[in-house]
Amino acid sequence: MVRIEGPIIAFLGGPISDFLQLDPADAPAKGLTTWLTDGLRSAVAEGRLAAGTRLPATRGLADELRVSRGVVVDAYQRLIDEGLAAARTGAGTTIIARPHARDTPSDRRRSLDTLRLPLPPAEGIDLDLSPGVPDLSAFPRTAWLRAERAVLDEITAADLGYGDPGGTPILRAELAGWLARTRGVHAEPDDVIVVGGVAQALALLAQTLRAAGTTRIAVEDPGSRGARDQLAHWGVRPEPVPVDAEGLVVDALTQSAAVLTPAHQFPTGVVLSPARRRALLAWAAGGNLAVEDDYDAEHRYDRAPVAALQGSAPDQIAYAGSVSKSLAPGMRLGWLVAPRRMQPELLTAKHDSDLGNPALPQLVLARLLATGDYERHLRNVRTRQRRRRDALLAGLTRFLPDARVTGVAAGLHLLIMLPGEIPDVSAAALAADAGVLVHPLSWHRFADGPPGLILGYAANPPDRLTEAAERLGRALSPGRLGPGRLTRRTP
Repeated sequence: MVRIEGPIIAFLGGPISDFLQLDPADAPAKGLTTWLTDGLRSAVAEGRLAAGTRLPATRGLADELRVSRGVVVDAYQRLIDEGLAAARTGAGTTIIARPHARDTPSDRRRSLDTLRLPLPPAEGIDLDLSPGVPDLSAFPRTAWLRAERAVLDEITAADLGYGDPGGTPILRAELAGWLARTRGVHAEPDDVIVVGGVAQALALLAQTLRAAGTTRIAVEDPGSRGARDQLAHWGVRPEPVPVDAEGLVVDALTQSAAVLTPAHQFPTGVVLSPARRRALLAWAAGGNLAVEDDYDAEHRYDRAPVAALQGSAPDQIAYAGSVSKSLAPGMRLGWLVAPRRMQPELLTAKHDSDLGNPALPQLVLARLLATGDYERHLRNVRTRQRRRRDALLAGLTRFLPDARVTGVAAGLHLLIMLPGEIPDVSAAALAADAGVLVHPLSWHRFADGPPGLILGYAANPPDRLTEAAERLGRALSPGRLGPGRLTRRTP
């Protein structure tokens, strides 16, 4: 249940659609739901619909706008899906936030500035397709609140004191069982270290490796810019190793440690092939360390799950994951399962860093795992994200028919490959001019390579993704890009 802060403001008297500033005479013949949804979004963004405002009854608004009640119901549901409104039995639909009030393009720009990414100006951006941004409106508020109440009814005062820096025993036990069941990870509860996301897992590993004399580490190229900056910050130099259609090129490894995303490589979306998995395991068995970032493993649509590498070599692989993309990055909850020889130093580094994660969120997550609510939530999120993926892919097929799109089967982003003579930074700038924020692939490269654009789709509803594809189609038309055409998309 969503708690509405502040007074509830209802519409009493007067034309109930005045706040929309929509003229029924201007309603399009097709796309009425999108027309009304855009009007509602604008009213929220401009402050005509403040947080706490109860929207008019669907039937009354439909009658005044001369549309079917189903159009209003669908438009209200889109606001709810976007996290702008909430519906309660007997209380109607109520506005709860302004668009991007807590995460605007400018906010994200400041956040990404710490990674030294040359983002285009945020002004004029109203469709943010940055990769790695999850669907925050899907957070399971009701399930979380129910679990939190149950936890508070059961815990003792001692459960809220300083605990094991590795995490609460109940969460470590639940994670060990859940990771074994869903990802094939081999770990006892004491092998699991609860961390503040994959970023902290990398920080702890980098500190431990540096203290043991490791000063360089292999990273995927292209790969996560944030991961390599995190490693560099802690004194371990990231060195690029190429990625091709089979994943990381293991034969190119000259380092004693490597970070990779084998289940869904960022940003290409490829899965580490069976031959490369065998080669990597053989490399690790030679006394080397593989750090497995299980990136987007839970978001898959058109392919079977791929087991974690860690289950094949728990003594040579450190495994990391989090709830940042499945619940919310603001939860700062993740896990690290490292070879046992490294665990004492990692626990010391964790203790010195923050004494351990907050206890209450750990206990709530443990209950969600124990009751099955977390897995039910994941199934719901996959359904939502599949619809969004399908909408963006259909839009690109329609408006950029010559584009080659990869990374379709899983994850929360797509990769569009551009013709070789088109700088992707220039293409991203054209997209920004059209109000769409995307990442050039070159931002995530060390070496030169084919240009591309990375498009995240998790944070926008299907109709907005279709609009984004249409804008990109206009911005990246052959006439705008100059000589050459986009490569034809392959199945």
